[in-house]
Amino acid sequence: MSFRTLREFLDHCEAKGDLERITREVDWQYEVTEIGCREAKQQGPALLFENVRGSRFPLAVNVLCAERRIEWAIGRKPRAVGAEIEEIFHALPPKQLSDLWALRASAGRVLASRPQNVTSAPSQAFSLGADLDPLPILQLWPRDGGRFITFPLVFTEDPDTHKRNLGLYRIHVYDKQTTGMHWQIGKGGGFHYHKAEKRGQGLEVAIAVGADPATLLSGVAPLPEGIDELAFAGFLRGRPTRMTRGRKISMSVPADAEFVIEGIVNPGERRTEGPFGDHFGHYSHAAPFPVFHVREVTHRERPIFHASVVGKPPQEDKYMGEAVQEMFTGVLKVIHPEITDLWAYFEAGFHNLLVVAVENRFAREGRKTALGLMGTGQLSLTKMIVLVDGDVNPRDRKAVFEAIARHFDPAEDLMLIPGVPLDTLDFTSFTMNLGSKMVVDAQSHGRAVGSSGNSPGTGVKPAELLSQVADPRAFDERVKAHRLAWGGMLVVQVAGEGRAVIEGLVRRPEYAAVKLLVAVSPDVPMDDDDLLLWGIFTRFDCARDSVPAHVESRGAWVSCRGPLGIDATWKDGYPEPVSLPAEVIAQVDGWWKA
Repeated sequence: MSFRTLREFLDHCEAKGDLERITREVDWQYEVTEIGCREAKQQGPALLFENVRGSRFPLAVNVLCAERRIEWAIGRKPRAVGAEIEEIFHALPPKQLSDLWALRASAGRVLASRPQNVTSAPSQAFSLGADLDPLPILQLWPRDGGRFITFPLVFTEDPDTHKRNLGLYRIHVYDKQTTGMHWQIGKGGGFHYHKAEKRGQGLEVAIAVGADPATLLSGVAPLPEGIDELAFAGFLRGRPTRMTRGRKISMSVPADAEFVIEGIVNPGERRTEGPFGDHFGHYSHAAPFPVFHVREVTHRERPIFHASVVGKPPQEDKYMGEAVQEMFTGVLKVIHPEITDLWAYFEAGFHNLLVVAVENRFAREGRKTALGLMGTGQLSLTKMIVLVDGDVNPRDRKAVFEAIARHFDPAEDLMLIPGVPLDTLDFTSFTMNLGSKMVVDAQSHGRAVGSSGNSPGTGVKPAELLSQVADPRAFDERVKAHRLAWGGMLVVQVAGEGRAVIEGLVRRPEYAAVKLLVAVSPDVPMDDDDLLLWGIFTRFDCARDSVPAHVESRGAWVSCRGPLGIDATWKDGYPEPVSLPAEVIAQVDGWWKA
């Protein structure tokens, strides 16, 4: 079953008993956030708020915030989509007729990938003029710079080739006709604007709010630059995406969207955008970004405004991001045949921790793979890669950190790469878009399969490591709690600055067998696996905050001997983690289901 519109999908969810309608008036400021966060933690139903303060339009959130709804959206498991895409890539270009015959089951989806132009569009049935005020736009967190459209499907065209790009970039609403345009580093819309601005031209933009689930997923898919996301949406849906000519801009807009906002981003114009509580669980700093000017807002009959709640994990982006990974892992395995599997962790904001399982065919091939991935599309924003053997499941946290405990030797298996591009949302280097990266080689050896020689890994079994770990509170009163996390990483909860604590502990003989020793702040719960990963991997700069026990230099080679410490505590200059006022939580407690 495929869905043409957001409403069709929500009707399907309701028929399945997986849509909750909220008729009580709710506040667009914080109240929707609290309810959405509660339901996201338990993969609750999609939420349809029918009475949002100040707006006549209903609001849907958590639409794809569950594995089951992702499967309904695409009609099968994401891994099945990935297997089909991998099969297509393996068969192209066809070497013989049988290669094409093997792809016959995919022919309909491939043909559906070409968008279809129509002259009459439901998305243009009604007009609000150039006015955003009637829309139920949310303010998620108290320190946000204002209200934000949080699930905008942003369409642009390359000024030279007119190739289309679809991306999701938060939209900071300044007034009823003006917004920010948060084009992050490495984003297609930003590339299009860069070209237009160099010519002194404005860039036309269409923003769709509320679309069928295939289009929603395509908006976050890591497709190569120049590949039309709407082609992928048609492939997922099995029916072409319908487009129509814009009313106030020359480019095409989605014909079946709930709302379409048309406008232009002028050259040379910047305005402070943010702060915003993003999916890293912290407020991203305010910074100058291009400005979008609204020309017209149109909508279909009985439209539903669509938003997403982002913040500390888990949120809706977990389920969407993991589904997209399942779909595109196979493509990366075609490019890198040595990869058996890989996984980016939602708890770390995806870009901050990527685990790659590699079957080495020659010495240290995994390191070549890691460097290649760091230059591939959206993976180029990855901050830390952990390499494991081909038979280790990258999705299994315990297996990954046990591999680090067994095989990682900081003296030989650590690569630090300073001064490189990072995700715009990463704040740990104190310099937007720049920072450092790290590769941790936790493979059992760096040789090709079947070769001989001594393994550089000197790890011990995790069970032995556990028996050797002394209570760090005995050595430093600033340590308030500790945990040997997933059998391979000693985490200490520290009051105050963590660096001095780490510097002392990594040099103690009691921790000689520990490979990673990490300090976190008191706001990071030690017994919550998701938030522990979040508190570690969103809060350290690889180069500045790594603390080796001992450093030796041999020519230009710097060797880090002994345990590797990481100061992942919150630091002055970092943006605050997001949280809601106690009175809002108490208010929701008073009426929302337990």
